[in-house]
Amino acid sequence: MAREDPELGLVILCAVWNLPRTTLWHPLASYRNGGAGSLALTDETSLRAIRRKVDWRIFPILSATYLVQNLDKFALNYAAVMGLPKDLHLKGNDFTNAATAFSVAFIVAEIPNIYLLQRVPAAKWLAINVFLWGIATACTAAATDFRTLLVARIFLAIFEATTIPSSQTITAQWYTKSEAAPRYAFWFSGNAGAQFFGGLISFGLQHMTGADLSGWRTMFLVFGLITLVVGVLIWLIVPDTPMDASFLTDAEKVSLLTHTSVNKIGVRNVKFKPEEIWEASRDPQVWIYGFATICFASTSGIITTYSATLIKNMGFTSKQAALLNMPAGIVSITSVLVASFGIRYTPGGHRYFWISLCALTAALGAGFVSFLPRHNKAGLLAGIWLINAITATLPMVYHYLSVNIGGHTKRSFTANLVAVCFGIGNIIGPQSFRAKDAPEYTPAKIVAMATEVATAVLMFLLAGYYVWENRRRDRLQAGGEGGEVEESEREAWKGETDRRNSRWRYMY
Repeated sequence: MAREDPELGLVILCAVWNLPRTTLWHPLASYRNGGAGSLALTDETSLRAIRRKVDWRIFPILSATYLVQNLDKFALNYAAVMGLPKDLHLKGNDFTNAATAFSVAFIVAEIPNIYLLQRVPAAKWLAINVFLWGIATACTAAATDFRTLLVARIFLAIFEATTIPSSQTITAQWYTKSEAAPRYAFWFSGNAGAQFFGGLISFGLQHMTGADLSGWRTMFLVFGLITLVVGVLIWLIVPDTPMDASFLTDAEKVSLLTHTSVNKIGVRNVKFKPEEIWEASRDPQVWIYGFATICFASTSGIITTYSATLIKNMGFTSKQAALLNMPAGIVSITSVLVASFGIRYTPGGHRYFWISLCALTAALGAGFVSFLPRHNKAGLLAGIWLINAITATLPMVYHYLSVNIGGHTKRSFTANLVAVCFGIGNIIGPQSFRAKDAPEYTPAKIVAMATEVATAVLMFLLAGYYVWENRRRDRLQAGGEGGEVEESEREAWKGETDRRNSRWRYMY
């Protein structure tokens, strides 16, 4: 159903750029002076064509970004069975402490990101950081002892910290709330690719003989160079906002922005609002997101750092451990796709249910690993693979908060808080692997199982809160008069927080 409203288009575009309504800025002048017809809202067929353009332009790059991020993370996992501990003379908990240092630096780096993502275009900021972490990854190949490994991991964490919040910010600009869920799956599918290709590359490099560089050093160097290329591609290809998209016509830009106005979150606002951080700090949903992230990230930290070691401790060789870790990537991508498309195509979405399902599947895997006897290698391997269902929880939580948190500063704060909590979980998980518990590491396995069950409980608690809050708002609004249609459209682009917008209803 098409309609024409040039004034609405002007309101939207001025709101996007935080301009007075009287401001004329290209392409606004052309819209007002004879270009009104180009502001017509398009039908679903045309919108689908626009989405295809965006999908092919944006998401291969975001998926590649997450691929190289996880290649760099899993590199330490594979290097553990490729001779890194021996070559760098690591002792006791040195390896665990190196993983922990990454998470600590990751948390610290998230703090300035809350402000920088408000002030700096997300795409450009992401490109710069990807390029720099590529350098840090390549430099890991030059590590000679625990201290130099620690320095490389710290710099890697600092530059990687913005990846998920930046990607979430970029994704939220282009799609409605229901359309965003499968797109999160597209760029998080890079995690599964990292597990699969990382294992394959590790297996191949372990066959190197007589080279000047050992296999694990070559692996870090190759991964670093690939990351540098991805950083350049982000800078050149990903636009900062839909209004900067050279691959869309002016009419397509306005159609897209009008279509996504139902999100009530705007596109980009560079004004930093401290009061929104204060609001977020008192919002129950924000803290539920945070605690749930700590829980599932504890398991994520374990599988990211120790899955290859756990497999090797079952009695397999280092080469076999690399290959046997590859099916975990299949579980990861399957869980992400099932959860994201479940949210997209089931009535109401039921985000809490799909996140809980993935968490409980991972808990089942942790149960296998914790309590099956050592001689049951098939069951233990199945357990390690099933734990990787937890991969789906992080992108779904980011999608969940993106559709329920309003206000540019508040949403940026919450996204970065989740990233900080992800770092905290990644400290808790690896630290539960103590040298004295080797080779069974039973306490760490039980931690993984317990935290995944806790994740599911928190998701049901969050859904209950949303049901209660929506009903409360319905009661308050019952009998009230609705505002005019045009005023409602304007409010959609004000970027008000979810607490201040009386029309806001939470999705669960």
